[in-house]
Amino acid sequence: MQQIATTYPEHARAIWKLGIPLILSNMAQFAIHMTDTLMLGWYDVTALAAATIATSLFFVVFIVGAGFAQAITPLVAAANEQNDQVQVRRVTRMGLWLSILYGVIVMLPFFWAEDILIAIGQAPIVAAEAHLYLQIVIWGMIPTLLVMALKSFLVALEHTAFILWATVGTAVLNGLVNYALIFGNWGAPELGIEGAAIASVMVNLLSVALLVGYIRRKLPRYELFRNFHRPDSEIMRRVYLLGWPIGLTSLAEGGLFSASAIMMGWIGPIELAAHGIAIQLASLTFMVHIGFSQAATVRAGRALGRRDEQGLRRGGITAIGLSAIYAAVTSAIFLLIPGLLVSVFIDPAEPDRLRLIEIGVLLVMIAGLFQLVDGLQVVVLGLLRGVQDTTVPMVMAAFSYWGVGLPASYLLAFHWGLGGVGIWLGLVLGLLVAAMLLMSRFWGRSVRITPAQG
Repeated sequence: MQQIATTYPEHARAIWKLGIPLILSNMAQFAIHMTDTLMLGWYDVTALAAATIATSLFFVVFIVGAGFAQAITPLVAAANEQNDQVQVRRVTRMGLWLSILYGVIVMLPFFWAEDILIAIGQAPIVAAEAHLYLQIVIWGMIPTLLVMALKSFLVALEHTAFILWATVGTAVLNGLVNYALIFGNWGAPELGIEGAAIASVMVNLLSVALLVGYIRRKLPRYELFRNFHRPDSEIMRRVYLLGWPIGLTSLAEGGLFSASAIMMGWIGPIELAAHGIAIQLASLTFMVHIGFSQAATVRAGRALGRRDEQGLRRGGITAIGLSAIYAAVTSAIFLLIPGLLVSVFIDPAEPDRLRLIEIGVLLVMIAGLFQLVDGLQVVVLGLLRGVQDTTVPMVMAAFSYWGVGLPASYLLAFHWGLGGVGIWLGLVLGLLVAAMLLMSRFWGRSVRITPAQG
C-alpha cells in the first residue's frame, strides 16, 4: 500500500510525481498528431485536407468510446486502495470488453465514409482520399481504445513512467514510418495518405503489445488476462454507467471547438488560420492541465476507496492550486509575447503574414484568459470522475458548452460585430460557467464521503 498524503506539501508531491509522466506522455501523444499534420502538409495539400476531415470524424467516434476506458481509472484506484485485486481485474476486464464491443459496432458506418463525407458537403476529391485513409485507419479503432483502457489501468495503479516511455517510443516510430511510407523513403513504396494510415495502425498495435507485455511482466498479481473470455454483467453495467457520461462530456467539449472553427470559417480564411494557430498553442499548454486532471482522478479515487474526506478535500485544493499556478504562468506568456508565439507558425514569405499576426495576437491574448478557466474546469472534472460522479457533471458541462458558450460566441461574433474575438470570448464564457457549476457540484456535494464502518 502506498503512503497516504496528509499535509498539503505531501499532496503536492504526490500529484506532481504522478502528473509529470502523464503530462509528458500527453505532449508526446500531441506530437504524434503534429507529425502527421506536418508530413502530410509537406506531401500534398489535398492529402492534408482529407486526413484532417478523416481524423476529425474518427476522433468524434473514438472520444465517446474512450469514456469506457477512462471509467477504469477511478474504479481501479478505489478498488486498489481497498487491496481488492479481484475487483481491479473485473473492472479492467469489462472496460476492455466494452472498448472492443464499441469498436466493432462503430467500425461499420466507416465502410461508407465517402458517401457520408459527400453528404455533409465535402468536395468529392477530398472525400475520396479521406475514404482511402479511413478504410485503413478504422482497423486501428479497437487497438486505440484498448491502448486507452490499458493506460487507464496503469494510471490508476500509478505506473506512469512506462506510459511515458512507451508513448515517446511510439511517437518516434510513428514519425519514422510516416517518413518512409508517405514519401517512399528508404526503399518503401510511396503511399501518401494511405502510408499515414498504415503508420497509425502499426503504432497502435505495437502500443497494445507493449502495454500487455508490461502488465503481464510487472503486474502479474492482478492476473488481468486470466479467464478474459468470461462476461461479468454486474461490473460491465457499472463501467458502462460511469463511462458513457465521460464520453459524452468529452464529445460536447470537442464539439464546441469544432463548432467554433466552423464559425471562424464563416468570417474568412485568414481568421480561420489565425484561430488554428491559437488553438494549437492553447492545446499544447492544455496537455499539462489534462495531466493534472488525470492525477486528480487517481488521487480522488484512492481517497474514496479509503473513505478519506479530508484527504479528498486537501488533494482537491492542491490539484486545483497547481493547475492555477501553471495557468497563471502560461497566461502571462500569452499576454506578454503573443506576436512572437504567432509568428513561429507563419512562413516569412506569406503574403498575408501581417494580417495573420494581427488577428492571431488578439486571439492568443484571449487564450491567456482561456487558460485559467479551461484548466480549472478540466481539473474539477477529474476530481468528480475520481469520486465516480459523472452523469450530473455531464449535464452541467454540456449546458455550459452548448447552452452558454456556443450561443455567446455566435452573438458576440455576428450580432455585436466582434468577429473572431467574439468567438473566443464566447468560449471563455462557456468554460467559465462550466468551471463554476462543476466547482459547486464537487465542493457542495461530491466531496462528502461517508466514513468507513469499523
